[in-house]
Amino acid sequence: MKRALLEKLAANKAAKIPTALVLDLATGLQTLVTAAGQEGGFGLTEAQRIEALRMLAADVSGPLKLAADDDEELEGAARLFVVAHNPPLRLLVVGAVHIAQPLAAMAALTGYAVAVIDPRAAFATPARFPGFDLRVQWPDEALAELLPDSRTAVAVLSHDPKLDDPALIAALNSPAFYVGALGSRRTHAKRIDRLRAAGVAENRLARIHAPIGLGINALTPAEIAVAIMAQVTAVRRRPLD
Repeated sequence: MKRALLEKLAANKAAKIPTALVLDLATGLQTLVTAAGQEGGFGLTEAQRIEALRMLAADVSGPLKLAADDDEELEGAARLFVVAHNPPLRLLVVGAVHIAQPLAAMAALTGYAVAVIDPRAAFATPARFPGFDLRVQWPDEALAELLPDSRTAVAVLSHDPKLDDPALIAALNSPAFYVGALGSRRTHAKRIDRLRAAGVAENRLARIHAPIGLGINALTPAEIAVAIMAQVTAVRRRPLD
């Protein structure tokens, strides 16, 4: 790999920018592909670029394959190999409540690094969340340190506006791929009014998944955690536009 391309890949990794390294097996040339574009030793067709991004989003490395009618394009794609370079998946849980306990465990099982955030030291304890990153801080302060990126989901569960609202404002100002908030539709409507009054733009308010989780009639904390992780997974795996 040429030094300039290696330095660009290293910079992207440091900045937590998902990047696909595409190798032309016939020539040895390499190109980097991100959501913002591509750069390197050769150019990809639009269909190849989209497929490389799909593989990146799915955390899949391997031969680039196309279902295309153009034989020449298929032949060109057949010699391309994609290596996915993604930042780690993270789930930031705001509110060390009862739902957060099974949610943290389920998220860890599905490959997420989990941080639990709550300024209430009586709730955010190692006994309740053994082995997890505990942040006994106000949510906006913790999120300013954790810097949610495009591979980060944020679940706001405290049901307390003093904690939820600052957390949501911070999350909505970040590239987090998922932002969800616990509460009924009536609770969420009041929350939206508060956030709107705080100056949050409508397009950002529309990013909030609330009531949080898929509608599976969940009742218990564990069932609600299942619904939340299912929704996080659905958002993460949704097809590219």
